[in-house]
Amino acid sequence: MSKQSIFGRISQLVRANINALIDQAEDPQLMLDQMVRDYTNSIADAEAAIAETIGNLRLLEDDHREDVDAAREWGEKALAASRKGDELRGTGDAAGADKFDNLAKVALSRQISAESEARSAEPQIAAQTEVVDKLKAGLNGMKEKLVQLQNKRSELVARAKTAQAQKQVQDAVKSIDILDPTSDIGRFEEKIRREEAVVRGQAELAASSLDAQFNELDDLGELTEVDARLAALKAGGSQSAISG
Repeated sequence: MSKQSIFGRISQLVRANINALIDQAEDPQLMLDQMVRDYTNSIADAEAAIAETIGNLRLLEDDHREDVDAAREWGEKALAASRKGDELRGTGDAAGADKFDNLAKVALSRQISAESEARSAEPQIAAQTEVVDKLKAGLNGMKEKLVQLQNKRSELVARAKTAQAQKQVQDAVKSIDILDPTSDIGRFEEKIRREEAVVRGQAELAASSLDAQFNELDDLGELTEVDARLAALKAGGSQSAISG
């Protein structure tokens, strides 16, 4: 994966507005599940690419450090050769002095070459360091977004479960609401009320029948007395029947 594609992927994911995406989604939970998978895969890809970029930077730094160390060592060798040359020239050994002066020149030439290598690598190291810092920051941003996504998903799932539980409770309450004529208990209560009304009707009917029977008894009593008086009239005379 190129640095440009890494930057593009990281920038796109870090700038993603999770809430806006959720609002636009037909099924937010499925969308969040997919985004979690995408972010997780992208983070894994980015980590591998960034690790490679960091590795290349460390190699550049190692080479730069070796060039700096080499330049220092060649400078020390040039100084040592120059001093030896001065020492030999002081003793009259011109040939030996020239030999060590030439060695000093060779060492200085190599020092210059090492310093040049070190200087030429420094802009590249600086640029690569900046790239790595940005990639690390972007990767951390992606990881923070992933945590937001995971939290959002957990929140959404919990809210969905709560809503479902509340719906089940409301359905249960509705099914046992005695004031609800459409509920099972309401229908059952109506049936009982009708049965009670029938029993009351039967009781009233039975009471009316008893009243009629007692009325018949009263009528029978009156007839019996009439018959008794009639018998008295026939047996004892009108005065006793009248005073009766």
